[in-house]
Formats: sequence, C-alpha cells, structure tokens
Amino acid sequence: MTTTEPQLARRDVVAALLRDRGDMLVVTGLGSPAYDVHAAGDHDGNFYLWGAMGGAALMGLGLAQARPDRRVLVVTGDGEQLMGMGGLATIGAGGPRNLAIAVIDNQHFGETGMQASHTGRGVDLAGVATACGFASAVTVSDAAGLAQVCEALARPADGPRLAVIKVRSVNPPRSLPIRDAVALKTRFRAALGLAPN
Repeated sequence: MTTTEPQLARRDVVAALLRDRGDMLVVTGLGSPAYDVHAAGDHDGNFYLWGAMGGAALMGLGLAQARPDRRVLVVTGDGEQLMGMGGLATIGAGGPRNLAIAVIDNQHFGETGMQASHTGRGVDLAGVATACGFASAVTVSDAAGLAQVCEALARPADGPRLAVIKVRSVNPPRSLPIRDAVALKTRFRAALGLAPN
C-alpha cells in the first residue's frame, strides 16, 4: 500500500511519454487520460475513447495485432484498468511486442468524484500484468522511474509492457479533444493510410 503522496504531475508524465513518439499510435482511456493526451498535443494518430470504460487496453491490443509494424501506446487510468483487468490476461496470452500500456495512477476514480480506488488500497496492477505474462511490468513514482519508462518505449520489446505511473491526485483543467466519433474514426484511418469508410 502506498503511504506517501506521489510527486509526479499527470500532465508532465503524459507529455514525457509522448515527447519522442514518432509514428507511434496512441489509444486513450476515457476521461482524464484523453484530456492529458490532448493537452500534450493533438495528433492524427491519437484515438480518444469516449464512453468505453475498461476498453482502452483491449482496443490497443486489436490495433497492435492489426498493425504489427507500428508501436502502440495505451494511456489509461487506474480506474479504467481495474475495470478491464481481465483484458490483461488476453493481452498477455496474445503477446504483442509492439504494445505498451501506461496506467496513470492517481489512486482515485477521477471521473466520479475522486473516491479512493483499489490501487491506493494495495491492488498491484503491475503484479497482475506480470502474472498474466507481460514481458515487462513496473510501477514508478519519480522522475528517474519515468525516464526509464520513456527510454523503454523507444526500444523493441519481447512482448507487451505495462507501466503503472503514480501521480498526484489532482485533476487539472480539461483539455477536450474531438468528440465526433465519425470524424475521429475517419481521421485515425487516414493516419493509418486507410480509406475513410
């Protein structure tokens, strides 16, 4: 169980994760992770999920399997990943080498009133990912750990990776990305070189 308040700021963390993204594709969990990714800079290769609680990691899996030539990063929160915990088993069994999941963990359910989440009560998402067969699963809470996660994103992996990044439980102002699902889909397909459909 975490006994001290993390010092990392979520917006700084996400900006660092995306700083050298190149052609990496990014799927966000709903709510704060979408706002954080948008605040770091909108990009045609960002797919923002709306109303799909628990689905970000599995959406990332499907994308990673469909496009093994591209790195895929899922940026999600602890609440969403707790809801989609079974997806970690499917990802571990699938073993995609181009998929990384960053869980921005403020130990609270930010979208429903900042109630304490299970990660603040001892649930170890990195431990779950390890048990599910992820090639790498870490929990970091400081700048040095974040730097290691960012460096690892640029290197090839032996399988899926997960990083739980502990951040302060502060909700910054919302930075709202596109919410038109058709426009979002069309833009993302174009970034993949696909027809609009």
